Amino acid sequence: MIADNAADSRRPFLASHPWITFKLDVSKMGWRFWEQLGEARSKCRHLANTPLPPLVGQALSALYLAKGARATTAIEGNTLSELQALEAVRGQLKLPLGQEYLGREIENILAACGAIERSVYVEGDRFLITPELLKDLNRQVLHGLDVDDYVVPGEFRRRPVAVGGVYLGAPHDDCEFLVAQLSAWLNEPDFWDAGDAVNGFVRAVLRAALAHVYIAWIHPFGDGNGRTARLIEFGILTAAGIPSVSAHLLSNHYNATRSAYYRQLDYASKSGGRLDRFLAYAVEGFVGELQQQLEQVHTWNFQAAWTNYVHETSDPATTVTARRQRRVVLALPAAESVPISSIPTLTTELARDYAGKGRKTVSRDINALLQRGLIVRSGSEVRARREVMLGFLPNLPHETVI
Repeated sequence: MIADNAADSRRPFLASHPWITFKLDVSKMGWRFWEQLGEARSKCRHLANTPLPPLVGQALSALYLAKGARATTAIEGNTLSELQALEAVRGQLKLPLGQEYLGREIENILAACGAIERSVYVEGDRFLITPELLKDLNRQVLHGLDVDDYVVPGEFRRRPVAVGGVYLGAPHDDCEFLVAQLSAWLNEPDFWDAGDAVNGFVRAVLRAALAHVYIAWIHPFGDGNGRTARLIEFGILTAAGIPSVSAHLLSNHYNATRSAYYRQLDYASKSGGRLDRFLAYAVEGFVGELQQQLEQVHTWNFQAAWTNYVHETSDPATTVTARRQRRVVLALPAAESVPISSIPTLTTELARDYAGKGRKTVSRDINALLQRGLIVRSGSEVRARREVMLGFLPNLPHETVI
C-alpha cells in the first residue's frame, strides 16, 4: 500500500515503526479463529432477529450503549460506574463540579455513537475510513475537555508522543501520510467485495480490528487515540449490519481484560506486526460478550413467555384468589425451590395478599397451582415448573432450568 517513490522511501516511520506495513497475513490464523468468527456471525444474526417489545429493545439498547461508552472511557482512566453511564444516556447524570469532566468524556462518546448510527441507519453511510472522519471523531471525543497545550482536538499531532511511557507513536511528520495510507488500504475492494453475507461479516470484523490496531500504532492525535480507534471499530461493525448493541461489545471486552488488551497490542508491534494473536483475542472476546448478551435477551424472552403461559393456564377468573395464585407462580425464583412458609414474603404484593390470612390459605393456593401443573412440590418446598416451556429439549434436572 505504501508508495515506492524515493520521497516515501525516506519516511522516518520505516526505520522506527517497520511493523506498519498495511498488510494482513491470515495464514497463521488457526481453525479456531475462523470457527469463532462463524459463531460470532450466528449470534449476531440471532440477536438481530430476536423479537422484543419496543420498550424492552430500547432499554437494552440504552444499557449496552452505556456499557460501551463507559468501557471505552474506563480504559483511559474514567472512574464513573455503569449506572452513572446509564444516567448519562438518559440525560440524568449529575456530578460534583470536580467530576464533571468524567461525565463529559462519556457524553462525548455517546454523542459520537449517536452520530455514527444516524449516518449509517438514516443516511445509508457505508462508513468509509478517511482522514477527515478520524479527525471529526477525535474532535468529538475531546470536545469540551481540558487537554495539554500541544493537543489540538481533531488535528494531527505536531510532536512526538509516548503511550503509557512505553510505546512511542509513529513520527509526527508521518501521521498525515500514514492515516491517508490506512484509509486507502481499509477502503480497498478486498475489504468490501465480499460476494456474500458470510464473507462480508468476516471482512468487516477484520477491517474493524485492523483499523483499531493501526490507529493505536500510528497514534495520530495528541490525545484521544484509543477512544477514536474504538469508535472507528464501532462504526465499521454497525455499518456492516451488526446490531448496534453488539457493536459496542469489543470495547466491553477490552475494558474487562485491560491488561491482556495492552499486552496484545504490545506484542503486535514488538513481534514485527504479527496480528494473529490480537485478532484471536478480539474475536474470542467478541464471542464471549455476544453469548452473555444472548443469555440476557433469552432470559427476558423466557420470562415473558412464562408469564403468558401462567396467565393462559391459571384460573381465568379475576377474583382476588386467582390473582394471588398467579402472583405466587410468577414470584417463584427462576431455578430453585423455596420453602412454602416463605411464600407470603416473596414480594410486597404477596405480603399484602396474605396479610391477616393463615397457613391454610397458602396451602390451598399451593394445591390449586399443583393441580394446574404450574409448580412442583418436594416436601416442604416448591418451585415453578418452568421446564414445560422447553418444548425442544429433553427433561432437565430443575437445577438447570432457566
